[in-house]
Parts: sequence; structure tokens; C-alpha cells
Amino acid sequence: MSENQTPESVTPEPRGKREGKISTRHIEHFVAPLEETPLQDIDKVSIGSEPLSMWAEAWRSLRKNPLFIISTLLILLVILVSIFPQWFSSTSPTACSLENAREGRAPGHIMGFNFQGCDVYARVIYGARASVIVGVFTTIFVVIIGGIMGALAGYYGGWLDAVLARLGDIFFALPLILGAIIVMQLPMFRDSRSPWTVIVTLTIFGWPQIARITRGAVVENRGADFVQAARSLGLSKFGALVRHVVPNSLAPVIVVASISLGTYIVAEATLSYLGLGLPSSVMSWGNDISASQISVRNNPSILFWPAAALSITVLSFIMLGDALRDALDPKARR
Repeated sequence: MSENQTPESVTPEPRGKREGKISTRHIEHFVAPLEETPLQDIDKVSIGSEPLSMWAEAWRSLRKNPLFIISTLLILLVILVSIFPQWFSSTSPTACSLENAREGRAPGHIMGFNFQGCDVYARVIYGARASVIVGVFTTIFVVIIGGIMGALAGYYGGWLDAVLARLGDIFFALPLILGAIIVMQLPMFRDSRSPWTVIVTLTIFGWPQIARITRGAVVENRGADFVQAARSLGLSKFGALVRHVVPNSLAPVIVVASISLGTYIVAEATLSYLGLGLPSSVMSWGNDISASQISVRNNPSILFWPAAALSITVLSFIMLGDALRDALDPKARR
């Protein structure tokens, strides 16, 4: 190649000389300047900072999520109303007068009166306690029972997994509301109806879902490297389950439990509406909805307010579950 020739103008050799060897040709490649490439900001990693744990990264994502903030504020409001109803209403929900029956709004009674002359706003405020108690305690018992059974079945496997799986299938085959209706008709439950009987009934048919979720998460984590490392250091099998497998399997359980809490509140309201849940002496949104159905045509606002409180509460827990799922599920992260 002469000095005046560029790499792009290489003179081809005769065909005879090219036989038996590969012809090479210089090709220039264009590389964009580094400062003009936006990937340097996206892929930049801080070497000096410590890596965040799963929970720390989830919290960083949650505190920037408007869905989580709104749902958390609504849930905190409902919890405060349930614990301290006197802070939100100075009127007694049992101070009823037939002279005010089905009356509209009045000074100090922003939601009017029901068919018995009771203040609707006060009953909505004081009725939150029973509904929230049923939802919270049912969720706690379901997570404990279903979590233990699912963790044992998923970690040990074998005959224990088969027995617990078949037991869960028996209860899982019955719908929640239908099974609760049948159990609440039994004499021991029918004659002593209270929030705790409703909690026990819903727990009986609610634990299989948590058990399945827990079992799947435990099966996924039981063969992880950190579990095998703990076992090689002398940790017992049960100790590895409690200290390593279960804590790393809680994320999907928390998501399902937060959504299920709203489901159990609806289940209590449904049973009370059918006259099978809480007794009429206990103030709850379900009982108020059931009692106000006779006024749905003449005065629908009596039905609207407890139904709206129930809907907002359930929607808040569903929104919280969606936000937790987006933060705790690595596949759902952007």
C-alpha cells in the first residue's frame, strides 16, 4: 500500500494472487462521545455506598408512591376512628328519638337520622370499631395459621407437604361466604354470636390462601445459597427455616394479607347483612346497611353513608396491597 492510499481505497489484488488467502478490508467504526451518551447516568453505580436491603429499597419506593401515601392516610384515619370514636363524634349513637326518624340534615347532625331517629354520622363513626376488629384479627390469625402450615409444608416436603396440601384443598374448595354461612348456622355459633365467633369462622376458611402463598415462597427460598451456607455452618434445619427462609418469604404474604383484610371486612358486613354475622346489638357497618334497606327508596342516604364508609375502607386496603406488591415484587419494578 502506498503512502497516498487511504484504508478505504485499497487496490484489489489480481484474482490469482488472492486465491488461498482471505481479503481484508479496513472498516472505520463510529463511536459516540461518552458525554453525549445518556446511559452513563442510568447505569451509574455508587461504589462507596452500602447496598440497600430488600426492605430498605421497598421503603424508598413506597414513600414516593402516591397510591401508598393516600391509602396509608386513609387506613390510619379509620384506625383512629375505631380506637377513639369520641374524638370524631360528640353525639351518642344510642341517643335515638322517634321524633327525628328519617329526618334530613340538621345542625350537629350532618348525615341526618335513620328510621329509629339515631344520628347516622355517630353510628358510622362508632360502627367502624367492630368491622375493623373483625378484619384485623381475622387477618392476624389467618397469617399465623396459614403461615405456619405453609412454611412447614414447603420446607420439609414429603408426607407433611402432602397431608397439609390435601387439608388445605378441603377448606379451599368451599367459598368463604358460603362456608361461613354454613358454620354460623351451627348451634354453638348461632347461639353465641359475637365478633369473635365471626373471626373464628372467617379464619377457618381463610387460612388456605395464605398457606399456599407461604408454601410457594418457602419452596423458592429453601434452596438458596444463603440457606445452604447457614446449614454448612452448623445451623439446624429448623433454625435455618426460622432465621433465614421465613424472613425472606414474607413479602408475598404481606401483600396478600393487606388485600385480604379488606375482604374479611366485606365478609363480616355480608354476614351481618344476612342476619348471620354480628348481633343487632353490636354497631357495625354491616348491621346498619342491613337495617337501612327498608328505607332505600324513601331515604337512600341512610344506606349510603355506612356503605360509603365500608367501600372507602376496603378500597384503602386494596390500594395498599397494590402499592406493596409493586414495591416488594422484583418482577414488577421498572
